Amino acid sequence: MDRTFTSSEILKELNLSRSTFYYLLKNNLIEVPTTETGRYIWDEVTLSSLKETIASMFQTKEPEPVPAYKTTAINNRRYLGNKYKLLSFIKETVENECSEITTVADIFAGTGSVASAFIDKKLITNDLLYFNHICHVAWFGAEKYDEEKIKSLICYYNAIAPQEDNYMSINFANTFFSLADCRKIGFIREDIEENYSNGNINARERAILITSLLYAMDKIANTCGHYDAYIKNAQFDKSLELSVPLASNDNNENNQCYNEDANELVKRIEADLVYIDPPYNSRQYCDAYHLLENVARWEKPEVKGVALKMDRTALKSDYCTTSATKAFEDLISKIKAKYIVLSYNNMAEKGNDRSNAKISDDDIMRILSQKGRVKVFSEKHRAFSAGKSSIEDNEERLFVCECYDSKQKELIQSPLNYTGGKFKLLPQILPHFPQDINCFIDLFSGGGNVGINVPCNRVIFNDNNSLLKFVFGTFKNLDKQVTMELIDNIIEKYGLSNTEKYGYERYGCNSADGLSSYNSEKFLKLRTAFNNCKVLDYNYYITLYVLIVYAFNNQIRFNRKGEFNLPAGKRDFNKKMREKLSSFIDRLKSGDYKFECYDFRELPNEEWDEKTFVYADPPYLITCATYNEQDGWNETLEKELLTYLDKLNERGIRFALSNVLRSKGKENSILIDWVNRNRDKYRVIYLDYSYSNSNYQVKDKTSKTDEVLIVNY
Repeated sequence: MDRTFTSSEILKELNLSRSTFYYLLKNNLIEVPTTETGRYIWDEVTLSSLKETIASMFQTKEPEPVPAYKTTAINNRRYLGNKYKLLSFIKETVENECSEITTVADIFAGTGSVASAFIDKKLITNDLLYFNHICHVAWFGAEKYDEEKIKSLICYYNAIAPQEDNYMSINFANTFFSLADCRKIGFIREDIEENYSNGNINARERAILITSLLYAMDKIANTCGHYDAYIKNAQFDKSLELSVPLASNDNNENNQCYNEDANELVKRIEADLVYIDPPYNSRQYCDAYHLLENVARWEKPEVKGVALKMDRTALKSDYCTTSATKAFEDLISKIKAKYIVLSYNNMAEKGNDRSNAKISDDDIMRILSQKGRVKVFSEKHRAFSAGKSSIEDNEERLFVCECYDSKQKELIQSPLNYTGGKFKLLPQILPHFPQDINCFIDLFSGGGNVGINVPCNRVIFNDNNSLLKFVFGTFKNLDKQVTMELIDNIIEKYGLSNTEKYGYERYGCNSADGLSSYNSEKFLKLRTAFNNCKVLDYNYYITLYVLIVYAFNNQIRFNRKGEFNLPAGKRDFNKKMREKLSSFIDRLKSGDYKFECYDFRELPNEEWDEKTFVYADPPYLITCATYNEQDGWNETLEKELLTYLDKLNERGIRFALSNVLRSKGKENSILIDWVNRNRDKYRVIYLDYSYSNSNYQVKDKTSKTDEVLIVNY
């Protein structure tokens, strides 16, 4: 009796690796009957015979996997305006003109070739077209992927020859691709999505497989390089063959890939260098690459017209219209960066109307000059032409703008109301920090208010509370919209108040008295569910955040059993809290931020140098706080911290220590003695404890809290 097998089942039966199996298939060394849905058909006799054949062929041993695939690099596809040949010019200019670059944002990234030149940096990529975005995830994504799994699946896709029609063959057969290749493209794209939905591949693996398919399509497409039209009655002499993208598994863990309107994105991101390569003329990229966009999105829309295009209204770029100058001015005004580098050629009046540049040089210089100091560099470059234009002396120009306000950051507040947080003191503290910090060490980061607002290249947040590391890591790594949806789902599931949406009256409460009377019972149910949860995934840490938001004074406290034990508080996830979280997530995704969980004495510091700055804001010895409960900070730790700072000073590493000398009649004699012993090395800056202004003069130092910043520079 015949049986059917999936590919995984047949591999187990035959004891073969996937790549070896598909190599044998592709080279006709074995024959495998299949159903129309791609499952393998065997009877027991055939299966037994095949096992004997394979055993004989390989002398009972599985052979070394045979590379039944080719590889591909990021530049191996055609794209209008691709800057791959200009990379050396771009990179050399940036190296010569832009200093201390750690984060690079390529906000019209296209193929991603320019971003690839800065792969050693933290990268932010963006493109309005999804098919470009998914390629960026493949090339630059931080998520790890299984290389063998990718190779095996690509071998499988190259070996199959589907006979069933699908969305691609029904709509595009014998136009841009042959009927056979359309069936194959549709089958592969559907299979990728099924594997992803079933959890067989992760998001990065999905992106790599889609990228492989898009690159393979580009190699054989019946076009002149774009999809505005296809060549009628063409001979399809090439067949679809996927290659393995040479994507790194060691990309920067902070890389971010966006698929948005660049003018909206720049409101939320920050970078040392923002590279801009917008469309130059009226040729809309969504028209030129509609088919690749369609396959990447795989929403299977209706297609119309000779070129079989779907509705592209939402994908049209203002930079291809008469609104280009207005859009550019809006973009530049919103950018937060040290440097802006703009690529724009000198096609103002050289081609036909469609080819001419939409933004004049005068407007470019006017707009950039308002942002900072501008220099212009040029390189000879061949312009794209549809054959109707005679273009000579075409140059690609780089406009390098050093922004006037590059050291300024908008102050944002942590979404965690952590006891001892320094947000209100930042206007007093930050002006005393050095201006040439490369790496900022937030030694006792708590809610992260200081580190998130320091203008520097890199920040390491450290706290011995591991929950902070994972909550912030969740905010950084999870899509912001997904984070907000998870929070809203938890609030709705447990029936907690939502005053942003419904106000206080719905809950029989008011702002003065708060919401604890309404939320208490519901909060306890959420707290119990959290304390019983054993799976420490994204949902766990989002749930913890919701608990903190709805808890007394928005604090974090666990008992000795490891259970969250605070009661419900007065507030909920209101508009202000939502805005704080949104801004914090945007900042995390923009910068080079890393979270650690060490005892301060054990934090690795071998690579710290004179450009490293250490900020210490330990629990205050003479004050009471939640984190000082259960044998928290004590005199021994206080002394060890001061010794630790002395050793940093001996190494030439700058530091600042936040603390109090006196508070409510108590005196920190250990700290005072340390300061007195080191008067020649350390400087004490008195801060205004009331946070009401920046007056550092303390008149009555016997009764008032002496909040100080102690520095060694």
